Amino acid sequence: MNTQYYTIKWLDDGVSVLDQRALPSKEVYLTYTNYEGLIHAINDMVLRGAPLIGIAASFGIALAAKKSMAKNDADFRTEMSAVCDSFAKTRPTAVNLFWAVSRMRRIIDAGTSKTETVSMLERESRAMFDEDVAANKAIGSFGSRFISDGDTVMTHCNAGALATAGYGTALGVIRSAVSEGKNIKVICCETRPLLQGARLTAWELMRDGIDTTLICDSMAGHFMKIGKINKVIVGADRIAANGDSANKIGTYTHSVLAKEHDIPFYIAAPVSTIDVKTADGNGIVIEERSVEEVAFAGNIMIAGEGIRIYNPAFDVTPAANISAIITDKGVLEKPFGEAISRLKINQ
Repeated sequence: MNTQYYTIKWLDDGVSVLDQRALPSKEVYLTYTNYEGLIHAINDMVLRGAPLIGIAASFGIALAAKKSMAKNDADFRTEMSAVCDSFAKTRPTAVNLFWAVSRMRRIIDAGTSKTETVSMLERESRAMFDEDVAANKAIGSFGSRFISDGDTVMTHCNAGALATAGYGTALGVIRSAVSEGKNIKVICCETRPLLQGARLTAWELMRDGIDTTLICDSMAGHFMKIGKINKVIVGADRIAANGDSANKIGTYTHSVLAKEHDIPFYIAAPVSTIDVKTADGNGIVIEERSVEEVAFAGNIMIAGEGIRIYNPAFDVTPAANISAIITDKGVLEKPFGEAISRLKINQ
C-alpha cells in the first residue's frame, strides 16, 4: 500500500498533524506546541475520526504535562486535571476520546512525582498510538473474510488511515482483502456536509491504487437496487452495549437501504469504541455542529440567508440492521449484547 502520509506524529517539542481540511488538493502539516492548539485541531476538524481524536487528546495531555510550569506535585495534578477536562469537552459522541482521557487521568491521579508522571504520560500516549495501528490491522485481518473476490463494497464517511493512527478500521478491512489478492471495487459516498468521503476516503483509496468510485449520498439506494453493491462496511464513533452504533450522519439511512436489499452491513471498530455504560442507542449523545457546515460549500454560500438548518454530525444504526461488528478482538455476532458482555470491557 502507498500510505506514506501520517495523520499525527509526536515530536520532541510538539505534535505534528495532517490538516485534513486541506485535502485532497494539498497535504499540509501543522505543528502544535501547546495543548490548546490540539483542542482547536479537534474542534475545527483539522483532524477527525474517533480513534484519532482519542490519540490526539492523549498527545495533547502529554504535551501539556511536558510544558507544565507547576512548582509542586499538587499544583501539577490540579493543572493536568483541568487539561483533561478541557479535552473531554471537545467532541461528545466519539467514546474513544473519553477512553483515552481516562487512561491518561489514571496516571495523573496515581500520585507519583511530576517528573515521573510527565514521562509516564508520554509513554502512555505513544503506546496508544502503537496499539491503534495494531488494532486496525487486527480488524482488517478478522474482517477480510467477509469480503469476497469480485465484490463491490460501499463505505460512508472516512474510516481509514486518516481517522486513526494508521491503516484504518473499515478501510483496514478493505486493505486487508486487497493484500490477500482479492479483486474488489469500492464505492464511497460523498458524505455531506463536510464531504469526508469525497475528500478523504476517495483520496486514500486512490493513493493505494484501489478501484474506487465516488457517488452522492442519495445515490446509494439506486445502486443497491440495480445490484452494483455487494457489501457495506463503515466505522463507528460509539457502540452501545446492545450493538446500536453511532456513525457519521447518513449511515442509518444506508443501513435501512442495505436491509431492504438484503445486503450485508458491517461495522468495523476497535473495542475502545464500545461503550458498555450506554445500554442502547437512545443514550448516545449526538453532536450538533455549526449550521455554516451545511449553509456553505467551502467559501460559497449555498443556502438562503436566514433559513433554519439542523446539522447533527451522527446518527444511530440499530443493532438489528447490522450483520456483524468487526473488532480488534474478533468478530461479534448476534446477539451483540451477549457478545459484547463476553469481552468484559472495563471502563
